[in-house]
Amino acid sequence: MDNRLMRMLHVLLHIALHDGAATSQTIAKMLGTHPVVVRRSMSNLREQGYVQATRGPGGGWRLARALGEITVFDVYVTLGLPSLIAIERHPEHPTCPVERSVAAALDDVAMQAEAAMLARFKATTLADLVPASTPAAKAKRGSGDMLAGHRH
Repeated sequence: MDNRLMRMLHVLLHIALHDGAATSQTIAKMLGTHPVVVRRSMSNLREQGYVQATRGPGGGWRLARALGEITVFDVYVTLGLPSLIAIERHPEHPTCPVERSVAAALDDVAMQAEAAMLARFKATTLADLVPASTPAAKAKRGSGDMLAGHRH
């Protein structure tokens, strides 16, 4: 699976759990990247209405919707990520009936597996990703800033 999905879900949860807006600089520091990369990554999510950005003092990124209103599927589609299943689906020897049969069988399995994963993505909201027993859940209730000093 593409790591960009996990990183973006991670970022979105931190933004939601952050006291105030999370700046591109703060998010970049957490991820060990450059703020320009953060802004570029967030632009499609902003265009789709999942996040909003405010400039100036006190500005930064905020979720534009509640955690329960954004699904993993929403983020996956917005990022335009490739297929979830990395199985070569094109036979090297298309005239060989055995290879065509194997390729067709693997393609069927891959399509079923991907359909099942996408169905779970559609049923899973960002709110589902916040475990109740973690410091993140406590921050959601207002007891701390989850981005301050946080780095991976």
